[in-house]
Amino acid sequence: MLLLVFLISIAVLLLCIIKIKLNAFVALLVCAYGTGLLALATYAGGTAPEGFASIANVTACITNNFGSTLGSIGIVTGLGVMLGMFMYESGGIDNIVDKVLKAVGPKRSQYAVSVAGFITGIPVFGDVVYIMFAPMLRVLSRKTGYSMAAYGCAISVATTCTFALVLPTAPPLAVAGAMDINVGIFFFYALISAFVGMFAGGIVYGGIVNKQDQKAGKKWDFSDLDAELAENAAKASDRPKMGAGMAMSILLVPILLILVGSFSALLIPNSSILPVLAFLGDKNVAMTIGVLYGAFISRPHLNRSITEIMTDGADKVGLILLITGAGGAYGGVLKACGIANVITDGLQGFHMPILVMCFVIAQVLSIATGSTTVALTTTAAIVSTAAAASGVSPILCAIAVCAGGIGLSLPNDSGFWAISRFFHLNEIDTIRGWTLGGFVAGVSILIFACILSLFQGFLPGLI
Repeated sequence: MLLLVFLISIAVLLLCIIKIKLNAFVALLVCAYGTGLLALATYAGGTAPEGFASIANVTACITNNFGSTLGSIGIVTGLGVMLGMFMYESGGIDNIVDKVLKAVGPKRSQYAVSVAGFITGIPVFGDVVYIMFAPMLRVLSRKTGYSMAAYGCAISVATTCTFALVLPTAPPLAVAGAMDINVGIFFFYALISAFVGMFAGGIVYGGIVNKQDQKAGKKWDFSDLDAELAENAAKASDRPKMGAGMAMSILLVPILLILVGSFSALLIPNSSILPVLAFLGDKNVAMTIGVLYGAFISRPHLNRSITEIMTDGADKVGLILLITGAGGAYGGVLKACGIANVITDGLQGFHMPILVMCFVIAQVLSIATGSTTVALTTTAAIVSTAAAASGVSPILCAIAVCAGGIGLSLPNDSGFWAISRFFHLNEIDTIRGWTLGGFVAGVSILIFACILSLFQGFLPGLI
């Protein structure tokens, strides 16, 4: 009966988001309350799970899980957006891209595009990356003849891999919070995993797409490109752009602090400076230091005041936090009412390995809802208990969850249309480049996590 409640809940969520076009935050809350009440009705006259025996428990569950989700990611997400805005508005990201492209040359431009997207996708949200890269990649495609669908694949897969896996973006933060894992150790392995996904889905598969288009003699329309370039030139600032090295340092300062704080106990146990390193390596403290550092060194390159940029960043992060918190609340209801156990027990009945189960649930929810954030926050809540009892490292289970949120993006995903619109791709080419490329990346990351699990007794931080 609980499984039927879950299926009804997913169907209503899809109807609200796709058909009714209801805001994802409201849709998730509606489904959270509705799922809780339906599940409660199934226990009428029976034994309900502890702490889920009344309507008051439903509302308390939603409120508590919403708050705990935001408590684990809210500060870092807000600071992460500000960090990215300093890199973007100072012109530092442009110089990072230029350096990478010059380093590899036009013949290997797909490598440069993927790496640049991988780097910029950490602090900057996907749509901003696509807007920033689109004119340059269309110029490259016109000059080199390289497939525009393949360029779209390279940049979108790389960006989404970092969005789904690499801190300080919201989805991996929510997963780490729900699964109660060390964010620094998770960051280290997730970063490597994201690179594997980028290489497999963005570069290797993107190269296959290019060969297909070259063989078919496919042509691309660049008739509007000159107007776009002129518009971007008109918006250019007279202030000097920040150098690529300085821009990268804005990103590296908080990341290095988090890594030092997480691995110091393994490297220098019983040291008297461990409390200090742990404080500096706390994700909230590290990101605060990073934002202050970014504001200081980017100031000579900005056209707006630091206060304006920070305020703008805070405005942009609001809806992201609401959706993420609602996703955590929805997942919390599924867990509290027993649906999560029914799903995991059912999948385990098929003798599905825990890593594969984490991937499959996240992938199904990602396809169904069209949202990586919703899929990952919900899945993490569903599988957290099973992952903790599985004997497989929770770090690797979290990576498998995040991998499931990548790929098979359909038209119910706003990112699908962002890629199609900014790169001037039709629906078929968007599916070829992004939908399938992302799936290749996600499966590659899952396989990599499975390989790591064979050595988890030897690798640091995975026990």
